[in-house]
Amino acid sequence: MVYSFMRWMFKMTEKTISELLVNQISIPNKLLSSYVQIGLDEEDVMLLLQLYRFLHMGIDFPTPSQIADQLTLSEEECSTKLRDLFQRNFLEIIEYKNEQGQMSEAYSLEPLWQRLIVKEIEEESNEEGKLFILFENEFGRPLSPFEIDTINIWLDEDKLKPALIISALRESVLMGKLNFKYIDRILREWQRKGVQSVEQAKQASESFRKGQTVQTYQEEKRDTSVYFNWLDGGS
Repeated sequence: MVYSFMRWMFKMTEKTISELLVNQISIPNKLLSSYVQIGLDEEDVMLLLQLYRFLHMGIDFPTPSQIADQLTLSEEECSTKLRDLFQRNFLEIIEYKNEQGQMSEAYSLEPLWQRLIVKEIEEESNEEGKLFILFENEFGRPLSPFEIDTINIWLDEDKLKPALIISALRESVLMGKLNFKYIDRILREWQRKGVQSVEQAKQASESFRKGQTVQTYQEEKRDTSVYFNWLDGGS
């Protein structure tokens, strides 16, 4: 009896989790990481996410009452929040022709997505500006036109993140090989290995250094062996 109950519970849990993972929507990571910086609070975000969910369900213009049923806010508070988000350009109402050829209204989160894109571009521009300053500080001199072009190629053509380039710069400093050719070699090797984050770059560097240590140890051991044999032969 106990075994049957546990088996039933296991099947129910497995089925529920499976359905839960299938029935989902994608939420931009940028929204969760930057909503405070663009002027939103937790209630704003939850209301916008509920709107996002309604839109995915095909409900283009949910009422404040429908939204309030999914939140701890009252219908009146939802109405106030919606009006505020609309006025602050996080939300808009668009008109479109439905399948019957009639004009209908729908909420659109396009202004929100645009605000997040602008925020990301601003952050990337700030990071790129700091990147050039950091290189000049490490080299102890202004960068040459060729070196500036090289960094721009990494950013614009290779689409490398500034944080990853900084990691390669720090790796070159650590290895005592501070030059653009060596930094470029590091970045090419990381690209070949599919390294895309700072954490992955750190792991790749640690693995490389461990390999270098083993190789050095083996070389030293071989040289010592030759020296020892030479002593035997002389005795």
